[in-house]
Amino acid sequence: MSIEIKAPTLPESVPDGTIASWHKKAGDAVKRDELLVDIETDKVVIEVVSPADGVLEKIVKDSGDTIVSNELIALVKEGAAASGDSGKSDDKSDSKKADSKTDDKADKKSESVSDDTPALSPAAKKLAEEHGIKAEQVTGTGKDGRVTKEDVMNAIEGGSKSESKAGSAAPTSREHPVADMSSGRVEERVPMSRLRAKVAERLLQASQTTAMLTTFNEVNMEPVMSLRSRYKDQFEKTHDGVRLGFMSFFVRACVEALKRFPAVNASIDGSDIVYHGYQDIGVAVSSPRGLVVPVLRNADHMSLAQVEGKIREYGLKAQDGKLSMDEMTGGTFTISNGGVFGSLLSTPILNPPQTAILGMHKIQERPMAVNGKVEILPMMYLALSYDHRMIDGKEAVQFLVTIKDLLEDPARILLEI
Repeated sequence: MSIEIKAPTLPESVPDGTIASWHKKAGDAVKRDELLVDIETDKVVIEVVSPADGVLEKIVKDSGDTIVSNELIALVKEGAAASGDSGKSDDKSDSKKADSKTDDKADKKSESVSDDTPALSPAAKKLAEEHGIKAEQVTGTGKDGRVTKEDVMNAIEGGSKSESKAGSAAPTSREHPVADMSSGRVEERVPMSRLRAKVAERLLQASQTTAMLTTFNEVNMEPVMSLRSRYKDQFEKTHDGVRLGFMSFFVRACVEALKRFPAVNASIDGSDIVYHGYQDIGVAVSSPRGLVVPVLRNADHMSLAQVEGKIREYGLKAQDGKLSMDEMTGGTFTISNGGVFGSLLSTPILNPPQTAILGMHKIQERPMAVNGKVEILPMMYLALSYDHRMIDGKEAVQFLVTIKDLLEDPARILLEI
């Protein structure tokens, strides 16, 4: 019996997705819950697994194809490889694989390849064909020995263990590297990922459709740093390994400031203003695919330990590409920390439909005047970008000063004063 493999149901904010890569080929044995394909959307990469033991009978949507919710993408023949061993499937499966190997020798474009041939990603396969390089000549460094585009490039340049005789061939497609091998100058043209394209679209939209303005201030981080230094070991022991960082103090300070200035926590919907009676704080996180903004929901009900634990969880998920749609949907205010990369000052761009975003920066010791004397203090520049259509300059400045006051005297956060 064949089971239909369909694309997952996408939220209304995500109209479609793209088949990123297949981890199995037609005719391969699959196990229940084994990863079949990655689907890339504007926000996350969704993994689709096999619903049962069997054989991947047919791939309906190839890598690069656009799909919508619940669209058929493949067929799995249930029970054809119930043992889970691709080399010990039933006779029909063995016959199909044998035919596949024969076809592969006659036609390099066949979807099935022999067991001795390394698997190539679609981009690597096309590049190898353009340069006349066989898969056997390339040493794969990807997962399970998979040959990546970089492996093929190394083979072209003569840097792989298996030397290529076609290393000096020039590619003919604009979608792939244009190389001058005599000088070692290489250019590469690759399609923009959906996430990167969506980020670019939203940033452009924010700059063109909002009256964005940025106000700056600076905060003395000495009180927070002293508090952290004093209690960090005890904090980690008490909260099961959760480390005390700076972000939790900023999140708590922002929550308190948002309660005092509701307009900063609001959003604009057409000609209406939506005031939110809760504080969902988005925290910008860098990932291999680009910038993502998971959301701390009901941050006003979270302790410092819960904030730190959740941010760490989001950071690990972002690196592994495991963030879900729900974790990145919504948010009433955003915090971006460019300081971790060494940024001293910047102007963050709004995350529509939110009306404000706080930018944190590098902590740097500077000479400051304190009670008529010069002292060296760890200072941080803060930047608040806001939509002037919704927030007046007075409110924006007072909001930023409130955050400054709360951080310079952390006891105010607990006392809510």
